[in-house]
Amino acid sequence: MSRVLILYSTVDGQTRRIAERLQARLEAQGQWVTVAELSKGATLLAESDKVIIGASIRYGKFRPELMAFITANRAALSRLPSAFFCVNLVARKANKNTPETNPYMVKFVRQSPWQPQLLGVFAGKLNYPIYSFWDRQIIRFIMWMTKGPTQPDSVVEYTDWGEVERFADQCVAL
Repeated sequence: MSRVLILYSTVDGQTRRIAERLQARLEAQGQWVTVAELSKGATLLAESDKVIIGASIRYGKFRPELMAFITANRAALSRLPSAFFCVNLVARKANKNTPETNPYMVKFVRQSPWQPQLLGVFAGKLNYPIYSFWDRQIIRFIMWMTKGPTQPDSVVEYTDWGEVERFADQCVAL
């Protein structure tokens, strides 16, 4: 049984939900799993046999804490079998939902000093009612430009949970 650490960076909670689904799938396969916010991860790395990090995109960028964490913990991350997944609404499109075709993942791989063995890309959740006024307006504009839903009361979960579970299965083999 491996001790798996799943760390996440989220804005609206969908990345945390994906991390929790990974946890459930991994535990069902006999793994011992800890899920924590990225900011709490440095102290947990030493107790882990594997690490999975998930991070969301907002306005085309990861939260700054992601690269800060990777830079500060590069040695520990490099010694562990590892995986990384990103969550974004661009991945709702079939031609942008793989590590090789998702622009945010491609940029991450190019810029990150940490190179995990396994990569995953998941579409997130569009949830206009929970956004602040300005976030709602900006995201509606982005959706309008990319032919997505723009109704201000729209809630659309694009996450393919079967794909999340397949990613978990691949993480077992790390």
